Amino acid sequence: MNENLVIAGKSYSSRLLVGTGKYKDFAETKAAVDASGAEIVTFAIRRSNIGQNPDEPSLLEILPTSQYTLLPNTAGCYTASDAVRTLRLARELLEGHSLVKLEVLGDPQSLYPNVIETVAAAKILADEGFQVMAYASDDPIIAKQLEDIGCVAIMPLASLIGSGMGILNPWNLQLIMERVQVPVIVDAGVGTASDAAIAMELGCDGVLMNTAIAAAQQPVLMAGAMKKAVEAGREAYLAGRMPKKLYSASPSSPMENIIAPTGS
Repeated sequence: MNENLVIAGKSYSSRLLVGTGKYKDFAETKAAVDASGAEIVTFAIRRSNIGQNPDEPSLLEILPTSQYTLLPNTAGCYTASDAVRTLRLARELLEGHSLVKLEVLGDPQSLYPNVIETVAAAKILADEGFQVMAYASDDPIIAKQLEDIGCVAIMPLASLIGSGMGILNPWNLQLIMERVQVPVIVDAGVGTASDAAIAMELGCDGVLMNTAIAAAQQPVLMAGAMKKAVEAGREAYLAGRMPKKLYSASPSSPMENIIAPTGS
């Protein structure tokens, strides 16, 4: 029942995707990633060394491509041209790697996605053979446009990046899932394990997070909690929850053939 997540034709047993920023050092990054069980690991190409700075430690030393699918992202980009240029660099550094996370932000305060620039960048990248996982608002119209362009996954926010506010609009997420066929992966806003479980119970295909783990008091412990939450949420979705019934009492034990009380 708990079939694998498939993105761009590749199968993954974990439905939790994690970031690599905000940890105190590479050792903590590695421990948290391992505890999460994630197979897809994203990093900001503008902020992470993967070989472009030979005198600095490389992320590839702790997260080798033989063990993880690396997902370079365009965090810090505010225009389509900057995002495209950044991912072209990532492809060169990673020797032709094509799976990328597109993220074009609207402003440095809210970090809300600029969907106009995102759509423009997605068109260019798809035409150049990139397999684009697109971070976007929870707008079902934009989600469908990104799928039609050729994006391999749609990544709507649950709430603002780094806010930890959880899923603020589950209805829009459901509209997106009804309209697109590619995987829908909740990205941004998850704060704790219950947020991740809710996303999966709604029917989302996966969850991507960074701050929720890295900013926890014990990141490695939180990473393990997120792993369990995603798995439990997926199983609950597949099992199918009982219907909600307002003011409709229903005993958990059958009432037939019970022993009648005796009077004195």
